[in-house]
Amino acid sequence: MREVKTMSKKTHSGAKKRFKVTGGGKVVYHKAGAAHLKSRKNAKRTRRLKKAGLLHGADAKNIKNLLNK
Repeated sequence: MREVKTMSKKTHSGAKKRFKVTGGGKVVYHKAGAAHLKSRKNAKRTRRLKKAGLLHGADAKNIKNLLNK
């Protein structure tokens, strides 16, 4: 009888461009809205948008599944 090889799971190409899993297992992403049209946004808002965001709960679990982590 011959062996049956299982298919390797592929990483979601859209998710790998947008999310990163840290060493501790947290999912980090860049916040939207900081790329352009900054003159109409106040300084407090642009500072807040510079910081990386963290995903929690079911969202983080789903992204980890797409990234095979």
